[in-house]
This record gives sequence, C-alpha cells and structure tokens, in this order.
Amino acid sequence: MTSPDFLTDPATVRVLAPDGTFAPSPAAERYLPLIEALGDAELEQFYRDMAVTRAFDQQATLLQRQGQLALWPPSFGQEAAQVGSARAARPQDHIFPSYREHAVTRIRGVDSLDIIRVMRGLSHGGWDPTDPRNGNTHIYTLVLASQTLHATGFGMGLTFDGKTGSGDPEKDEAVIVYYGDGASSEGDVHEAMVFAASYRSPTVFFLQNNQWAISVPVATQASASFAARAAGYGIDSVRIDGNDVLASYAVTRLAMDESRDGRGPQAIEAVTYRRGAHTTSDDPTKYRTKDEEELWAQRDPIARMRAYLTARGASEEFFADVDAEGADVAADVRKRTVELPVPTSDDMFAHVYADPHPVMDEQRRWLADYEASFEEGTA
Repeated sequence: MTSPDFLTDPATVRVLAPDGTFAPSPAAERYLPLIEALGDAELEQFYRDMAVTRAFDQQATLLQRQGQLALWPPSFGQEAAQVGSARAARPQDHIFPSYREHAVTRIRGVDSLDIIRVMRGLSHGGWDPTDPRNGNTHIYTLVLASQTLHATGFGMGLTFDGKTGSGDPEKDEAVIVYYGDGASSEGDVHEAMVFAASYRSPTVFFLQNNQWAISVPVATQASASFAARAAGYGIDSVRIDGNDVLASYAVTRLAMDESRDGRGPQAIEAVTYRRGAHTTSDDPTKYRTKDEEELWAQRDPIARMRAYLTARGASEEFFADVDAEGADVAADVRKRTVELPVPTSDDMFAHVYADPHPVMDEQRRWLADYEASFEEGTA
C-alpha cells in the first residue's frame, strides 16, 4: 500500500482534508485561483456526479451478482479522481478510458447502458466514439495499457493536423488517457511516454493509483512514486490526493491547458483506493486486510465533499435530491438492462472497420450460408 506519508507530503496537491475542511497543501497554492473561480452550482455538480455514479456502480454490481452481467469492474472509491478530471476537460478534448471510468464516461455524455452492453456480452465496443453525443470519448479498453499508445498517437495526430498549440484554449484540442498502477508496469505505457515526450504530444497521462493491481500491492510494483516515472521521461508530473475532487479538477484543468498550449505531455498520479473488488470475479479479502479497508473508508471522496458543501451551507434538500436522482438512475439502468435484446450475428461485423469492407462482407455472407445449411439439413 502507498505510504500514509502522502497525506502529509507537501509535494502532494490537496485542497480538502479527509474530514472535508478547506486545508490546501503547499503544492496546491498555484491551483487555488482555479478553485476560487468555481461557484456553488459547479461544486454541487461535482458531488452529484460522484454520488449518482456510485449509485449506478452499485446497481451494476448487483446486476452481475444476479446473473444479468458477465462481469463488472467497480469504480467504488475512485469517484473524485474521475469526476474532477472529467469536469476539467474541455468539450473539444478527447478521452481514452480504461475500463472502470464510469464517472468519466457519464459526464462526457455516454449512456451508461452502453457500458452495460459490453459487460453483458452484447457488444464488442459499447458506443460509437465518433458520435458527438459521446463527447469524443473512446471505447473502454480491456487490453490494459494499450489505450496509452492510442492516446499518444491521437495526440501526435492533433499536432500534425495543427489542431493544438494556437494559444486558444477554447479551440485547441488535447487528450487525456486513464490507466492504473498495474498498467503502468506494462511496456505500452513507457513506450507511449517516450513518443509523447519526443513528439510533444498534447496528452495528459492520468494514473489512478488505487493501490492494487488485482492482488499485487503498490509496494511490489514501484520503489518510488509513479509520478517520478513520468518525470524520468522529461514529462512534467504532479501527484495529487485522488480522493479530493477539487485537487483533481484544478490540476487536470491546468495540465490539459498547458498540454494543448504546446508544452508537451503532462502526467498526474492520483492516489486513491479501490474500495471494491478488482472485478466481480475477484475476492479482495484474500489479499488485503479489514484495517486497510476501514482506513480508506475514512477518506471516502463523497463523504469528504459532502462535509465541505455542508460547511458552505448546502441544504439537506440538495442532498436528498441527489439521492433521489441516484435511485432513479439505478432503477432505470436495471429496467433497461433486463430489456436489452439479444444482438444478431450481423452485429459482430458492423464495427470492425469504420467504413464498409469487402472482407467483412464476405465473412458475413459465409456465416449466413453456414447457418442456412443447418436449416436445409433439417427440412
């Protein structure tokens, strides 16, 4: 597990203490103007995003346990890192998630049921990343770490096409890619950082250090902070308290704006905790202790933000409204999940290529003829 020293490390960016009080760390000073510019509506939206996503996440876990999904990767405990960073991205930015960025995809406009389709085994991809309604959000990546290469290459393309570096933050585009501490030990991440640094790709590497690569602890994966790894490639890197939504927002907003402005890639290590299982096929009680889980429960990001908003004067009616929305979202997802139709065999050929392809047409015809041969044989 990450050393508890990160909580008092002056180099870690933190705005809210675990009890929800406003207590910026020394490293947070440069980001405070971004936070001071936020109004009550934006701060309350952060809380709403986190709480509603958790309600969806818990419902999806129940659906899997009841046999409605093949698998589910919970985001329980990582809501602040995801919500802050997703709200920091601008509409024109491009998002490359891993496979548990449920809050990120929701904020960018992806229908949560499209994630359900993937985990139910009804879709190879889930959604069309070119559909404007999905907010430039690319599909979930189950081959871990490969998304960092995709994001770097996409960012390089933005540079080659002149879509970044003009000095206009409302027009220039940037990329953010999400990955975990386990994926950071794979070669793809390091290759991506080499190319991003060499070509000054406008890519922000957002690492959610949730302490466990399935059952492998951080102490086994790295002898130094993950932020130090990125710095080794010449990439500006910041470590944040990943359970502080304000720190996540401010650091990501500045990193993306600097990246889009032609200053090259940036890296963020968000120190958080996966309170749920790695996926529903995992049993975390086999490798972590109850004391550890209780320690991180005291640092819960939603409870932290609720305490902060309460101190600012947020009403109980507001929190009740958020709870009601979360319940509605959960009920809607359950209803629509059990009503999902079984896909046709043609669907597997539809999204292999963006444009019609003769090989796919040939394979579709072959499968249709093969299935028809069984019908002929029973006539």
